[in-house]
Amino acid sequence: MANLSNKIRMYAEANGVSDVDFITDVRIVDNSDGIGVHIKEWNLDIAQPTDEQLASYETAANAAEANAVIDAARRTQYLSWEQQMEMIYKDQKNGTSTFKDHCDKVRSDNPKG
Repeated sequence: MANLSNKIRMYAEANGVSDVDFITDVRIVDNSDGIGVHIKEWNLDIAQPTDEQLASYETAANAAEANAVIDAARRTQYLSWEQQMEMIYKDQKNGTSTFKDHCDKVRSDNPKG
């Protein structure tokens, strides 16, 4: 199940709001009262979404969350910018494709859905 915050971000973006601050714009809470995570306060200039509207973003939010995990894995595997620059320099010097091959492997090892 996708995080409520991600569904809210997607709803806001679809309605022309590019950034949501979850301290001042929207407050979500879980009071452990059986209701679960829900919107406590809504201070955006667009209508607060219904549960049905938020549910319509479930699939897209799940995909975004899965891709975020993949992006994090890729970032570590791409290595530091210094190591990347060294690969590029050596490729240009030696006529090789080490950097391209490395990037292709990182993407193939961590495919996005």
